[in-house]
Amino acid sequence: MADVKIIANYLPQYHRMPENDKWWGEGFTDWVAVKKAEPQFEGHDQPRVPAGEYYYSLDNPDDIARQVALANEYGIYGFGIYHYWFSSKQHFMETPANIFLNNKDLNTHFMFIWDNTSWIRSWSAVKGNNWAPSFEGEKKQGPEILAELKYGGKDEWKKHFEWLLPFFRDERYIKIDGKPVFSFMRMNADPEIITEMAKYWDELGREAGFPGVCCMSKCTWKGVGLDYRFYYEPFQFNDIHELLRKGLEEVYIRKFKKKPGLRIADYDKEWKSILYSARHCSRKNTFYSGIVGFDDTPRRGKKARIIKGQTPEKFEEYLYQLLKISSDQGREMLFITAWNEWSEGAYLEPDTVNGTAYLEAVKRASERLKNG
Repeated sequence: MADVKIIANYLPQYHRMPENDKWWGEGFTDWVAVKKAEPQFEGHDQPRVPAGEYYYSLDNPDDIARQVALANEYGIYGFGIYHYWFSSKQHFMETPANIFLNNKDLNTHFMFIWDNTSWIRSWSAVKGNNWAPSFEGEKKQGPEILAELKYGGKDEWKKHFEWLLPFFRDERYIKIDGKPVFSFMRMNADPEIITEMAKYWDELGREAGFPGVCCMSKCTWKGVGLDYRFYYEPFQFNDIHELLRKGLEEVYIRKFKKKPGLRIADYDKEWKSILYSARHCSRKNTFYSGIVGFDDTPRRGKKARIIKGQTPEKFEEYLYQLLKISSDQGREMLFITAWNEWSEGAYLEPDTVNGTAYLEAVKRASERLKNG
């Protein structure tokens, strides 16, 4: 059995930055969308309100210290901080990470999960677009790139590595066998480039005094060239090709219940598919991920994706089962979506409805595992 470290995915967006001011209006953060959300059916829990109406700003070290204290109190090992790097000339949303780095009294662990994709206006015609009608209104024509991902070559990769290096050197940065862990969110689009970049970073890591760099990717069928994989929930078709070959479509594939414009999934079915995939995963270099909930009404309004039926009690039981599977299989980390994805209804932080109930569920599930 392994001691499983719980890592909560962490959105660093909640602070004012020039790019958001320019693109979405003065003072925009996700809190703007969260506050404006409207219920889409009777009993729909929207808008979500943080406990005490505590709409924090993550350029404030005191607000981050409060998050760290909560995480420590309830058994969260660390944060998987989303990382937004488009090129050496364009990268942003780094203020919270720098606060972690520069305040050694923030007693938690952290790592980066790179959301390696271009940012486009949500009404654009760029392939892979995810329309956000709550922000854009009616769809418009033509692409508009807000921030274009440019991997470049080794010169660019080295500049990126050098920016990361002070974080890698921090004793709180999450490591496996002494290697700093770095995750790529999107592998399918550019698997050859990412694989080569990971190899080069491994070389640079050894030159910097580490045993190397441990690179992982979100589980995809092309994510086989890196050291580790991690599942990202919700709505990830984990190991779908393997399951289809086994004729288990009905066990795994999600079935959305249609409401006018909405896509609604069932919390129990989502978790059961996560647990099924975990129990049958034969790859030893894979980490699992659980969900608190999901509801992106603040971003998509009448086009929202919603998981219904969640409760703290269900979350505790499902999380315990996933921790037990991870421990029995010797997997040392488990990810949770998420710490603070308020505009997607995926958060552990306290709100006005449940208080600290989901954090308490994490703590109880962890204690149950330790107590056998």
